[in-house]
Amino acid sequence: MSADRLSATFAALADPTRRAILARLALGETTVNELAKPFKMSGPAVSKHLKVLERAGLIERGREAQWRPCRIAPGGLKDVDEWLERYREFWDERFDRLEGYLREVQAKQKKGKRHGRHDR
Repeated sequence: MSADRLSATFAALADPTRRAILARLALGETTVNELAKPFKMSGPAVSKHLKVLERAGLIERGREAQWRPCRIAPGGLKDVDEWLERYREFWDERFDRLEGYLREVQAKQKKGKRHGRHDR
């Protein structure tokens, strides 16, 4: 995965309109005109957003006669998922250690209560 590709993906996802377009496309492919309806913007403005999403590899646009369907690109978020996986592993490891520590503290507290001590 190239850093430029990842940067392009995050830049595309940084815009709330583009995230909303992706959310709509998650429901199935549709046209630019259909995508433009909820945004109160022109077709050309939506097309600019689509170009950013397409360059980032997040969507694909086809051509079927007069119909130009847009769809989510399979695997478009794969690079982001792989990048995030390293951080998931990092935090999972930290949370596992925290959980172990909390269990030790709770066990000591229970042991102290059984022996008549109350650690505060």
